[in-house]
Amino acid sequence: MLQLTPQSRVFLAREPADFRRGIDGLAALCRQRLGEDPMAGSIFVSRNRRGTSLKLLCYDGQGFWLCQKRLSQGRFTWWPSTAQGSHRLSARELQILLWNGNPEDAGMAEDWRRVA
Repeated sequence: MLQLTPQSRVFLAREPADFRRGIDGLAALCRQRLGEDPMAGSIFVSRNRRGTSLKLLCYDGQGFWLCQKRLSQGRFTWWPSTAQGSHRLSARELQILLWNGNPEDAGMAEDWRRVA
């Protein structure tokens, strides 16, 4: 099971990926363009050129997880600039991206707050 924790390392590929790629193609993309080891347990997020679909790649110690979310209507409007490389996200920002589409508009609370 894919589990997101506050300690999860999440990398967002800035450039769109060819979604005909499978696990091996996306793992090669992580190594070559992002300079990261896909077997290190990080979560790698990429989107297609049209912005209608996301793919998540993660290695859990036994094998790879490849998850895809395709919107039935609309597009993912938020994405960092298309300069090569990756953009770090927190696990909470990834959850917001997957559910709301834009982490910057979510009005997120601080990571830690004082409990009364």
